[in-house]
This record gives sequence, structure tokens and C-alpha cells, in this order.
Amino acid sequence: MTIDQLKKITGVTSPLNVITESLNSTCEKYQINTPLRLCHFLAQVLHESGTFHYNTEIASGEAYEGRKDLGNIVNGDGRRYKGRGYIQITGRSNYKAVTQALGCDFINNPEKLAEAPWNMLSAGWYWNSRKLNDWADKDDITTITKKVNGGLNGFVNRQTWLKKCKEVLL
Repeated sequence: MTIDQLKKITGVTSPLNVITESLNSTCEKYQINTPLRLCHFLAQVLHESGTFHYNTEIASGEAYEGRKDLGNIVNGDGRRYKGRGYIQITGRSNYKAVTQALGCDFINNPEKLAEAPWNMLSAGWYWNSRKLNDWADKDDITTITKKVNGGLNGFVNRQTWLKKCKEVLL
């Protein structure tokens, strides 16, 4: 992925050198190594991050309070472990898993997940841990969206990003 390709897809004119470098490194690490895989990964990341504008979920995280399915068992976990990174890693369980995978203590320093390079690496880790390359190879945006989001929230926007990515990369 080049800076010019990312500019064509996103329309962002500000410097994208750090994002492009982090994206390429993450894609190499997690075998997001075909144009179709990259298109699907980018479509999800661009939606979840609001075109790289948000590294932290806008909502307070209150809605995740007490969510045992996310591992939020301690009072305050919902706010503490709200969505961060370019795929919005959410919940104590996911923060614990990404801590183990990437070797950075996100349990005691959850805000670090919103910082480079962790914001992109965590997205790649999540993608890989859910085996989303398999679904990208099948060009199955529906299944990928459900595995990233838990539902089809923002599905039309994700489809639009996928189309833009394909126009530039395929």
C-alpha cells in the first residue's frame, strides 16, 4: 500500500506516512497479503475509525458496564475498556488477549491501545484472531462485518469503503 493509494481511497490529504507504514507492517505481520484481503481489512478499519479520525470510541463505554460476554466484571470496566484502536477493541477480555499477543500492558494502560503503533497492530491482531482473511478470500463482507461489529452496524458505509478500496487496489 502506498501513500498515494491510501489518499485515493480515503480522500485524506494530510500526511499519511505514519499510518501507511503502520498499515504495511501490520498487514505483513498478519498475512493480509492479497489485494482482496487488504480491501476488506481497510473497509472495516476505515469505518470503525471514521477514516483514521478516531482511535477511541466516542461513546463513554457505559453501555459495556457489567457485560460478562466482554469480560467486564469489575465496576468501571465498561468505561475503562471501551473501544480503542482502529478496530475498536472492546472489553476486559479482549484487552487481556491483545496484551498477551502484543506484549504491551493494555490492562493497566488501556489508553495506549489508541496510540501508534498499537492502534493498527491491535486491528491486525483482532483480524487475525477471528480468522478474517478466510472470509476476505471469499469476498464475504457480511460475515466479516458481523465478526468485527457483532452485527451489521454501518454495513452500507463498510460496503462503500470496500468498493473504493477495490477501485484502487484491484
